[in-house]
Amino acid sequence: MKKDKGAAKTPAEGDRNAKKMVSVNRKARHNYEIEESFDAGLVLVGTEVKSLRAGRINFQDSFCRIENNECWLYNMHIMPYELGNRYNVEPLRKRKLLLHAWEIAELRAQTEQKGLTIVPLALYFQRGFAKLEIALARGKKLYDKRESIAERDQDRESRREAAHRGRE
Repeated sequence: MKKDKGAAKTPAEGDRNAKKMVSVNRKARHNYEIEESFDAGLVLVGTEVKSLRAGRINFQDSFCRIENNECWLYNMHIMPYELGNRYNVEPLRKRKLLLHAWEIAELRAQTEQKGLTIVPLALYFQRGFAKLEIALARGKKLYDKRESIAERDQDRESRREAAHRGRE
């Protein structure tokens, strides 16, 4: 069966640079105020890529730290691949992030001077490579979280009222 040339292509099918999202860390946007974000490559071994493609990942309590001019990701849980047997590795091992030297220098300066932290926001595949979106973030206080929730509820309520008025 031939494919219709005029048919619309999905983003992953048509564009090589399209991002295929695997997982998003929604908790990070709730607990932190995002200052600036970066895209980093991820060094993976064994069957970790197969587990990621299956979406078997958990961002809970994961964070990044800079050591010896290298950026490392801690506590990101990648479930072992079922068919991987001896090729599976430790699920919670630390993983190296691939960044330019100037990006690492900027991250180091911001975390040391301003007291910011580096948190992972999303994991995706681009051109077949696993990429991690990380961000410089400042922790929110409890009252900041309440303000965010109140604003979101107010926006939702106003959209609901506008939609209701549109139907009448």
